[in-house]
Amino acid sequence: MKKLLPAACLAMCGAGGAFAQDSVKQEPVKAEGQPQQVLVSGTRADDTETRRLSTASKLVVGREELERNGDTSLGEVLKRLPGITMSGAPGTGGSVQMRGLGNGYTQVLVNGERPPPGFSVESIPPDQVERIEIMRGAVADQSTQAIAGTVNVILRQGYRQKDTQLRIADNIQQGRHGANVSVTVPGKRGQLTWTLNATVSESRPHTDVTARDADLLADGSFQRLQLIRSYGEGRSRALNLAPRLSWKFDNGDTLNFQPFVSANRNHSVNDAPVDQVVGVVPPEFVLQHADSRTTGTMARGLGDWTHKMDSSAKLELKFSAGINRSDSDSLRNNYGEGGTLNRVLSDVDRERQRSFSNSGKYSRPLGEGHHFAAGWDGEAGHLALVHRAEGDNNPLYEASGANLSADTRRLALFAQDEWDITSQWSGYLGLRWEGIRSTSDSPGYAVKNTSSVWSPVLHTVYRIPGSKRDQVRASLTRSYKAPVLDDLIAAPSFTSDNHPTRPDRTGNPNLKPELATGIDLAYEHYLSRSGILSASAFLRDIDDLMRRQTALQSTSIGPRWVSTPANIGHAVTRGVELEAKFQLAEVLAGAPDLDLRANYSRYWSSVDDIPGPNNRLERQARQTANFGLDYRVKNAPLTVGGNLNWTPPTVVQSSVAELYTTGMKRQLDLYGLWKFSANTQLRISGNNLLPRRYETARVDDLGELVQALDTSVRTYTTLAVRLELKI
Repeated sequence: MKKLLPAACLAMCGAGGAFAQDSVKQEPVKAEGQPQQVLVSGTRADDTETRRLSTASKLVVGREELERNGDTSLGEVLKRLPGITMSGAPGTGGSVQMRGLGNGYTQVLVNGERPPPGFSVESIPPDQVERIEIMRGAVADQSTQAIAGTVNVILRQGYRQKDTQLRIADNIQQGRHGANVSVTVPGKRGQLTWTLNATVSESRPHTDVTARDADLLADGSFQRLQLIRSYGEGRSRALNLAPRLSWKFDNGDTLNFQPFVSANRNHSVNDAPVDQVVGVVPPEFVLQHADSRTTGTMARGLGDWTHKMDSSAKLELKFSAGINRSDSDSLRNNYGEGGTLNRVLSDVDRERQRSFSNSGKYSRPLGEGHHFAAGWDGEAGHLALVHRAEGDNNPLYEASGANLSADTRRLALFAQDEWDITSQWSGYLGLRWEGIRSTSDSPGYAVKNTSSVWSPVLHTVYRIPGSKRDQVRASLTRSYKAPVLDDLIAAPSFTSDNHPTRPDRTGNPNLKPELATGIDLAYEHYLSRSGILSASAFLRDIDDLMRRQTALQSTSIGPRWVSTPANIGHAVTRGVELEAKFQLAEVLAGAPDLDLRANYSRYWSSVDDIPGPNNRLERQARQTANFGLDYRVKNAPLTVGGNLNWTPPTVVQSSVAELYTTGMKRQLDLYGLWKFSANTQLRISGNNLLPRRYETARVDDLGELVQALDTSVRTYTTLAVRLELKI
């Protein structure tokens, strides 16, 4: 069919191109003079076919969806996908949450490997991503630290076209401009091919936060009430480089190397006046002026070598090494009545990380439709942290200048067997052992924690006889959540205004990993082109649940409210997820050229030993939904579309005494794309077009006294203009 299309059309619908489309339409005139429509499926059809053929449940998000709205943040892309939410206020970034669960329940990988501690997916520009793979259940050849699921970010790989791509964007928020420029340069010489991806960006964020800090008596009256209005201005600059080199040997072997460098600089100034509405004890300050600077640099090299062997077997070796440097300086001036400077507080943090990983996988077919693989996965990391806290040039506490260092070692062995049992029935059986050891020899904070987990995984898909488009999936998996290093190291982190709602934090070297047994079921119906209708349900039964608990403790500087992690027992979470994605013409003949996307998820959870009715897993949303559409205008090179994202308020009883709430999140995004030619197009988009304040609250019931902290964060609309060129 491609021979019937002009070369320019083929260039526009190429799978790896920036101008990839779902389809290219052509209407040649038949002999009778009647028009005939010819459809060529593009990247979305490939992504849907990959999903259909995978034995384990896998969603694939390709370049088309990554580019649709012209986003400059991966979080904005991810929040529209089925079952995924982002923590924090709209447009401010945050952690990735699958099935409403973050904080270690959702595993984020880069090119199939675990990134270093402290890594944020927000640091990767969408222009440097080839695709995103979403695994709802654990698989043996990846870490099973994925109770909620896995998000695997695949960086840009071999570029199929010869053109250099240039994207220039201006993001406007409250009249403040932020530039974003990215370039993709491909090349080839002999058996060497390369692709250079580079992005530079600058933004000027603004914060407006209102907080209400209150102590309430048993009769509901206020003993103390403070209103704090915080205003902040900032400037952020970032540089990201992701070149890729690929060498193909004469014997068919391939060697790839992909370094990734990210550097950012942030400066913010914040003023927080305090209004004491109720209470006889004056506040510690009536105005706090804070000046903060952070710098971060991450460099990581990822390589893989594939060696082809006899009988169609192959050996894949992967290696990576990286360093991460982060420096943070914060100076806070506390002023009293009349502008008197009462106190100067200073925090200095220096963090250094280095890591190395190596993995290998041997795979070979055992017959038609039968594939076996086995391998290993190892990782080593070192963390060095210096934290210094001072008040009026004196240490705030005994260990305010403590130097901490910690080491982690992770080793995993796995085997998996995937086969077509019949022409309609496929199965996947895997087993993975993974062990982790964390140590710290810092004086006063020695830690040694060792854990290991066996993870059997079973996936199966049954294609209903007599139908090429309907299939049923089922999975039974064992996954886990390991304690993060910050929760293991016992070094304290102190707050200047210590309350149950603002406690100090410390670690627990005796934490055990959470273990989860999971069941997933799904029904999928594939439409004629690239559409899909699916319904899925899941259950996770979790033992040794970890949760932070706040209590009043005696410390070297007196009684303090301290938050400490602990294994508190058993929990269960379950949910249903619905998804529909199709071209309207697939279900309605003669319909407009309209693409529809919709998904809805509903989650339940309960934690033993915590009273209901809101004894849910930490900050898990009850529901989330998206609705989006794209319309290609006839007789004009224009595509318009948008997406509405919704998450209702959430109430979680996080402990017997503590209640945490988050407000509703609603975000409307719209875009328009005008194609001047095959090499030039202009994209205009608006994110968070219905801005509203994002509210959170934490309440601690201490019996005779209730402490509450409510915050309200103002969010903003962001307008973006982006010019995309092929040179």
